[in-house]
Amino acid sequence: MERQGIEIPYCPRNWARPVHANLRRWIALVLHRRAGKTTFELNHHQRAALNDPWEARRLRSLLPQSSERHIRRLMLKRIYWHVMPSYKQAKLVAWEMLKDIARPIPGHKFNESELLVIYPNDHRIQLIGADNPDSLRGPGLSGLSLDEFSQHPPKVFGEILSKALADHLGYCIWSGTIKGQDQLYHIYEAAKDDPDWYALWQDIDVSLTSETGATITALTRAMADDRKLIANGVMSQEEYDQEWYLSPLAAVRGTYYAKQIAEAHREKRVRPVPYDPALPVHDVWDLGAGANMAIGLFQRVGRNVQMIEYLEGKESDGIPQMIATLQRKPYVYGKHFAPHDIKATDLSTGKTRWETAKALGWEFTVVKDLAVVDGINAGRLMFARLWVDETACAPWLTAMAHYRRPWLQKHGIFGDHPVHDFSSHPADMYRYAAVAEELMTNEVAPPITDLGPTVRSRSWQGR
Repeated sequence: MERQGIEIPYCPRNWARPVHANLRRWIALVLHRRAGKTTFELNHHQRAALNDPWEARRLRSLLPQSSERHIRRLMLKRIYWHVMPSYKQAKLVAWEMLKDIARPIPGHKFNESELLVIYPNDHRIQLIGADNPDSLRGPGLSGLSLDEFSQHPPKVFGEILSKALADHLGYCIWSGTIKGQDQLYHIYEAAKDDPDWYALWQDIDVSLTSETGATITALTRAMADDRKLIANGVMSQEEYDQEWYLSPLAAVRGTYYAKQIAEAHREKRVRPVPYDPALPVHDVWDLGAGANMAIGLFQRVGRNVQMIEYLEGKESDGIPQMIATLQRKPYVYGKHFAPHDIKATDLSTGKTRWETAKALGWEFTVVKDLAVVDGINAGRLMFARLWVDETACAPWLTAMAHYRRPWLQKHGIFGDHPVHDFSSHPADMYRYAAVAEELMTNEVAPPITDLGPTVRSRSWQGR
């Protein structure tokens, strides 16, 4: 790769060449392990930061009627972000790589504390961690790559980073190796038939037939090493299939529900699950603050449990706002379930949240307070009878596939308690649902009661 007489020591893999050449704004890449995606993304950003003609051509393809003056304005002070699941991972995996890529450019500057490269034209590439989503608000971006997107919090792009791309019509690359039918898998499924997207799915068999030379040698050796790990019991066949063959049904080691989710997909229990107006809807809450509030909506059909919808709060939402959201839905409600801390006093009101909800017509049943591990075991058992709406519950499915025990490198074992991250609140909600399952009954409904001048609802009460 050359730029104005400067030789950049980068030889794209064969799969990467058409991706570099395309001008589409959205790019979805599902690639096997060691496919070279991080190297591709950093070089793609650097080419965009240094090559004004390429960036102008990209913008003209999006805005064919715009004036040159408008195009030039969009190209001022361009910023490109490469986002990894955590800041620590960005520093360990990509920082030295980015510095190596940028070193041939005369006049570049490195900011070690910010993981930032500043080029002589004042355009920039920065490495970012997705583990603190609120810190990502602010700058306008000309390009963005979401590396290992399967491990990113689900709302980071839709609620935050998509807005950062708006002013400059920036491009975005979603990439990684899938971990089951996760959010990267669903991004690809949405992209593959959309003409506005460039979508690529490439497993190891495709690379072994399309790449050449040292790339083939390195991949063959890496696969042989992994097969030895399987023989020694260090790696499972499912992990091997997931990493190299992109198996969407492979269970991820250390996760609590991956096998159950895979079985639900195989048995086609993840599908459209419509609301049955002849049956009550039971709502189950996890009481996180704001965006961490998680609510599942369930119906009982014989021995089966149907999850028809999943809701999360917004940043400023509390119990009153979420109750109002539920009251606007067309459902006939049964019981309302919440964990034991619903009885804790809110210092700002002097009342318990249970009392606040009851005053709004929402009388919660407190879920039995079991140990976390017992609740997870109940959740695994219930999953065999669970039907999940694939669209209305998609964020919940992503979180559940990610919910896992930590790997304790020092001791060589998994920890006993779940990792606390974006998956915790959706998984806790489901755990409460499993514990309360036997209380989700289908009694006869009483008459409709008036809950106010603009909201009418009907509640199902146990008798």
